[in-house]
Amino acid sequence: MVPPSPPRVLLHDVRKSYASGRGRVTALRGIDLVIDEPGFYAIMGPSGSGKSTLLHLLGGLDRPDSGRVCVAEHQLEGMSEAELTTFRRRGVGIVFQQFNLIPTLSAIDNVMLPGVLDGRPRQELRARARDLLARLGLANRDHHRPDALSGGEQQRVAIARALLFAPPVILADEPTGNLDMASSDLLWTMLEQIAATERLTVVMVTHEPAAATHCRRVFVLRDGLVADTFDVDGIDAGELAHRAQRTLRAAG
Repeated sequence: MVPPSPPRVLLHDVRKSYASGRGRVTALRGIDLVIDEPGFYAIMGPSGSGKSTLLHLLGGLDRPDSGRVCVAEHQLEGMSEAELTTFRRRGVGIVFQQFNLIPTLSAIDNVMLPGVLDGRPRQELRARARDLLARLGLANRDHHRPDALSGGEQQRVAIARALLFAPPVILADEPTGNLDMASSDLLWTMLEQIAATERLTVVMVTHEPAAATHCRRVFVLRDGLVADTFDVDGIDAGELAHRAQRTLRAAG
């Protein structure tokens, strides 16, 4: 009998709070969340529900106060700062709402940058970056700097950069927050296709029901806990939004 594969993403009894004025604000209150398989997943919830905090912990950008955080078999809470830096570069891809491209570098050089910092051979990096940009529809834009690219094109460059080391998990924090609807829909479709063809786990924080319809499963957060989890399976944006709101009202 083949043993089950370890979860791609696991949080167990994770707690996180921050100093605020004279007190502390609790962002996560002992959250449990497991993603076992590749696919495209959405994290939804109102402002202050803990969505971005959760994603920052998964990306090794912050540490939990307590609990277990595991991403692609990396146990994050016990890592040193140097180990977390290596994990962020090689073990996970992160895509932010702000594209975070270097304005003086071309698209292909922006994609190559993590590999250059990692000391990888430039010839191999350039071939990998060129292939990724082509697959994302930017074959003829690889030598353009960010100011010569549209917002949607810049975000695709950021996705190519996140894919450079072929990490098993991609984290996306409101990746279409600065894009128009046409560009957003194209990006959601691309992330869905990438997750399917590359057998990746893509975890996206979003407030857009239209974005979540591209996903396999939705986790709804409220007050630092998972209030509901449901498979999308053909649910349209209106029905998805209604279910999420019904969950939040019931939890309130």
